[in-house]
Amino acid sequence: MNNKLTHINSAGKAAMVDVGDKPAQIRIAKAEGFIKLNSETVKLIRQNDMKKGDVLTVAEIAGIQAAKQTANLIPLCHTLLTTKVSVTTELKDTGVAVKSMVKCIGQTGVEMEALTAASIALLTIYDMCKAVDKSMEITGITLKEKTKTDVQ
Repeated sequence: MNNKLTHINSAGKAAMVDVGDKPAQIRIAKAEGFIKLNSETVKLIRQNDMKKGDVLTVAEIAGIQAAKQTANLIPLCHTLLTTKVSVTTELKDTGVAVKSMVKCIGQTGVEMEALTAASIALLTIYDMCKAVDKSMEITGITLKEKTKTDVQ
């Protein structure tokens, strides 16, 4: 494992990493998270009775949009041409599980995009449910997998 920070220059200042000499590869990252909800909120989502609309669909779309905006949100992220972004939500008895997957062909990974997608999907659920649930808790946002393979 490399213990050296990559976004620090020789003077100790923040710097964007130069990936220009790296080969283009197929990059995939997957992330997930969970939002705990009370049973009444779960019921309202299941019945599509939330005042702000279809919570799960809106959250999925928000996550996709967020992945595409990651470089605008995180200062040292590279702008990437994503080839696929998916965000899925699953309503459980105690809340909503969110999973994201981001894919690109590029010179750097897409883990920040996957984490951003999951995070914003969860925050969107929080926003849409905050009027009826004061006990919500977002947990377990984590990178589950990242891969890179050579372009054939």
